[in-house]
Amino acid sequence: MSSNNIKEQMDALVTELNQHNYNYYVLAMPSIGDFEFDQKLAQLAKLEKENPNFMAANSPTVHVGGEITKNFETVKHKYPMLSLGNTYNEQDLRDFDERIRKAIGDNFEYVCELKFDGLSISLTYQDGKLVRGVTRGDGKQGDDVTANVKTIRTIPHFIKATDAPAHFEIRGEIFMHKAAFLRLNAQREEIGEIAYANPRNFASGTVKMQDSAEVAKRPLDGFIYFLYTDHHKFKSHWDSLNAVKSWGFHVCEHTKLAKNIEEVYDFIHFWESERHKLSYDIDGIVLKVNSFAQQEELGFTAKSPRWAISYKYKAAEVETILEKVTYQVGRTGAVTPVANLKPVQLAGTTVKRATLHNANEIERLDLHEGDTVFVEKGGEIIPKIIKVNLEKRKPNTLGIIYPTHCPECGTELIRAEGEAVHYCPNDEGCPPQIVGRIQHFISRKAMNIDGLGDETIEAFYRNGLVRHISDLYSIHNQAEALKELDRFGEKSIENMLLGIEKSKEMPFEKVLFGLGIRYVGETVAKKVAFGVKNIENLASATADDLILIDEIGERIAESIVLYFSNSEHLHQIELLKTAGLQFEVIETIISLDSDKLIGKTFVISGVFEKFSRDDLKNLIEANGGKILSGISGKLDYLVAGDNMGPSKLEKATKLKVPIITDEELLSLIKA
Repeated sequence: MSSNNIKEQMDALVTELNQHNYNYYVLAMPSIGDFEFDQKLAQLAKLEKENPNFMAANSPTVHVGGEITKNFETVKHKYPMLSLGNTYNEQDLRDFDERIRKAIGDNFEYVCELKFDGLSISLTYQDGKLVRGVTRGDGKQGDDVTANVKTIRTIPHFIKATDAPAHFEIRGEIFMHKAAFLRLNAQREEIGEIAYANPRNFASGTVKMQDSAEVAKRPLDGFIYFLYTDHHKFKSHWDSLNAVKSWGFHVCEHTKLAKNIEEVYDFIHFWESERHKLSYDIDGIVLKVNSFAQQEELGFTAKSPRWAISYKYKAAEVETILEKVTYQVGRTGAVTPVANLKPVQLAGTTVKRATLHNANEIERLDLHEGDTVFVEKGGEIIPKIIKVNLEKRKPNTLGIIYPTHCPECGTELIRAEGEAVHYCPNDEGCPPQIVGRIQHFISRKAMNIDGLGDETIEAFYRNGLVRHISDLYSIHNQAEALKELDRFGEKSIENMLLGIEKSKEMPFEKVLFGLGIRYVGETVAKKVAFGVKNIENLASATADDLILIDEIGERIAESIVLYFSNSEHLHQIELLKTAGLQFEVIETIISLDSDKLIGKTFVISGVFEKFSRDDLKNLIEANGGKILSGISGKLDYLVAGDNMGPSKLEKATKLKVPIITDEELLSLIKA
C-alpha cells in the first residue's frame, strides 16, 4: 500500500472513531458496538505504530490515561488567570461599552463568546508538544493536571502547524456534555454512590482524580478561548481564534464578531433561549474587545481585564405548587424523596417533578404540604426546588417529615454514619429492590441476557415467576405460565431461554458485577474478581484482605463483607453455581520474558513514580512471579511505593515479609 493510501486510511479511521465517540458521549446514541469500536481502534494504533509520521493530533488512541498522580504539583501561571467582571444587567453592558469608547474611541469590534459552565484550564505547548495542563487555582498558581488533561479527546497532544509559535499558552474550559452527565450519574446511583448535582461538579471532580486511566473513562470535552504568547503575530483575538482552530484546537463554532453593542445584544437575546438546545451548559456570554493593541491600551484592574466582561443569564426559575412528596426505593435500597409539582413550563420543558436528594434537603427547605415553591433549572439538569415562598404558605399546614420506615415494605430505614441517604436493609423482601436487582443482573454491562428487558422482569415478579436472580435459571420449568403472559409467544420464550443459557458463559467479573453489591461497579468488580480469583476466596475475605486489592477502599471492602455475611446471599450464590455460572477467573497463559521470579509471590502496594501498579503486576507475571491478594506468612515480597497503608506495612513487618522498592524488583529480575 502506498504512503498516500496509508495516510488516507489512518485519517478515515480517526474521523470515524471520533464521530463514534461524539455519538456515544455527546448524543448518548451509540452508533457502533464496543467490540467493533475496539477493533477499529486497535487497527488505527497498529497503523500509527508503523507510520508515526502520519499520526493525527486528534487521534483517539492517545487519550487513554494510565498515570497515577499521588500529589498535584502547584505551578505558578506565567500569565495570571484573572477572573472576569460580570453582570446580570444589560444597562451594565451599555455602561461598559461607553467606558471603552471614552478610552479608545468608536473604532473597535467585540468578540462574543458563549460562557461555558465548566473548569478553566491553561495548556502550555513547547515546539508543538503539550507539556503542561494547569487549573486556575487562585489565579496566580494552580494544580498540574497534565496526565488527566491528556485523556480529553479534543485536546491535541501535539500540533504540526508551521505558523504556530515555538512556545505558547492556550486557555480553555473543560466541561461534560449533559447526556454523558446523566448517563454517568445513573451509573453512580446504580452502585449506591451519591449523584453529582450538575455537569460542572462532575467535570471538576474528574479532573482532580489521581488515576488518569479512570479519568479517561469519563468523557470530558473542552473549548479553547484564548491564546497567550510572548511575541504575538496576530493583530486580533478573532484572528488568533481562527489560527488555533486551524492548528487542531477545539474552538466553539458559535463565537461571533460584533461591530457594536446592538449586535452584542442580539447575540445575548438569541442564546438566552437557544442555550437550552446545546448539548452542554452555558451560564452567560463573554464579551471581549477584539484588537490586541486596544486590549493592551485598556489594560487591567487588580482582578480582571478592562477589555472584557461577562453577562450572566439568570437561572431559569419558576413558581409552582408542591402537591406531595413521594419516595423512590432503588435497587440498592437508597430511598430518594421526589417533589411532585403542579405542572409548569420551565426552560422549554414541562416540569412535574423535582429532586429533593435526601432528608437533609427537606429539612433545609422546611417544606410543608401544599407549599408554593421556586423551581430552578440553571446549572442543574434535573429541576430542583431552591426555596419556599413563605408569604404564600397556608396556615396550619404540616411540615414534610421524612419516613422512618420503607414506603414499599415497611422495614425500618437505616442511615450510616457520615452519609446523607437513608436505606432500606430488607434487600431480600423489598419489591423494588428485588425487581431492580434482577433488572441490573440482566443488563448489557452485567450478564447481557438477550430476550429479557425491564418490563419483562416486572411482569415476571408480578406473576410470581421470579423472586431471586437464581429463579431465572429455572424459569424453563414454567413454560405454561410463561405462555399466559401478554406479548410472550413461543418465539419470545425461545429467545429468552437461549439468552439465559448463553449468560452462563459470562466471566466471573460480569457475574460479580451483576450481583449488585453496593459500591461494586463494573471496574471495581473486575479488580476484585482478579484480586481474589474465585467466589470462595471472596466470601471468606476480611475487609483488611480486600483493601489490599488495588483501588479497593474501606467503604467498598466493608460493603462486600456485609454482603457475604448474609446467609440468603450465600444460598443464592450456591444456586447460581449449581446452574452453571462462572465464579472463578479463567487465567490466561502468559508468555514469560524470563523465569527469574518463578516460585516467588508478590503484593504491590502504594504509588510509584515510574510505574503504575498494572505495569509492575505485568512485569512480575511476565517473569514468572505470582501476585497475591493479601499479605500472609507465605508472601515472598511486598513491593512498596509511597502512601502505602500503615496497616499493610505493619502486617508485613510483623510477619517479617521482605519489603522492596520498584528499583529492587528490577534488580531481582536483572540478577
